[in-house]
Amino acid sequence: MIDTFSSAALALCEAGRVLHAQGWVPATSGNFSARVDDQSMAITVSGRHKGRLEADDIMRADFQGRPLTEGKRSSAETLLHAMLYARDPAIGAVLHTHSVNATLLSRGREGELMLEDYELLKAFAGVETHATRLVVPIFANDQDIDRLATKVATYFTQHPPVHGYLIAGHGLYTWGRDIPETLRHIEAFEFLFACELQQARAYPQ
Repeated sequence: MIDTFSSAALALCEAGRVLHAQGWVPATSGNFSARVDDQSMAITVSGRHKGRLEADDIMRADFQGRPLTEGKRSSAETLLHAMLYARDPAIGAVLHTHSVNATLLSRGREGELMLEDYELLKAFAGVETHATRLVVPIFANDQDIDRLATKVATYFTQHPPVHGYLIAGHGLYTWGRDIPETLRHIEAFEFLFACELQQARAYPQ
């Protein structure tokens, strides 16, 4: 867990620069957060360019998605972050990206993406062998975030732990015990998504 709001804000700004440099959060897309304590998170202010984040672009919110920083508004998707922190105290960071790979792979799809027998699956926390099936649920895009958060939470209750999920035509949500682990998960997902897309082109069904 990141100890203070200020250190969380600085770490999220740096994460934004890293992710934007990879082309995974174009324009003002994406949103990032980090747990501050057992009741609140630091989260990006709505509409800010993630490659140029400064401390003033990060605000505080509680785990019901309510702002705790006066005069600032977080992303409309704040509840998707809050739900994860409230469900699992081990989660220390949540990062949402809008890469080309995640957008295309999820576009027009709903259900589950199966990632299987890739060596890089061992980049995910708790995975120790390539002989693994990693399920990535895909949810339909929905402007009603309360409804979407409920759908995601219901899936998590009914299925084994997952490391991330896709919103169709939208992007990736993933998390970890801290920002570095969550960045590692994003990098691994992006490699695996690229493999899936290239395999589909090389061996069309």
